[in-house]
Amino acid sequence: MGSAKPGGKILILAEDACAYPGADATGQGHMSYPADTYILRVKASVLFPEHFYLDCFDKGIAGIIIMSCGAETPYPGAYDALARRIDRVYALMKERGLDIRRLRLTAICTVCTRAFLKEVQQMHDLVSPLGPPGSERPAAA
Repeated sequence: MGSAKPGGKILILAEDACAYPGADATGQGHMSYPADTYILRVKASVLFPEHFYLDCFDKGIAGIIIMSCGAETPYPGAYDALARRIDRVYALMKERGLDIRRLRLTAICTVCTRAFLKEVQQMHDLVSPLGPPGSERPAAA
């Protein structure tokens, strides 16, 4: 097994009520995904402030996937608040010259193993050629 490329780490925020069981089902099914992927089980992704994401990029996390319950969240209004927060994070990322594709918000259900694997592989395929956060050139306006 080779070592991960520098800056190739992917962080997944997996919501406890939906996405984490989907990630767990992927593991239980012995399905493989890139080894540079780290899953953090969270109650609700909306609890993370804007600076959390920027701090992750500053510390070398190459990509972040927020796997939420989407509109099916058990917390009324949480998904809409999260979507607004991520829009603000995108604006901050642009100011820093970070490719906004490094941060993705998606809905994953409790049995969505294929969707889980697809999201992880897409992020891996994106960040591998980009290199560490901050090394990409800002997109032309």
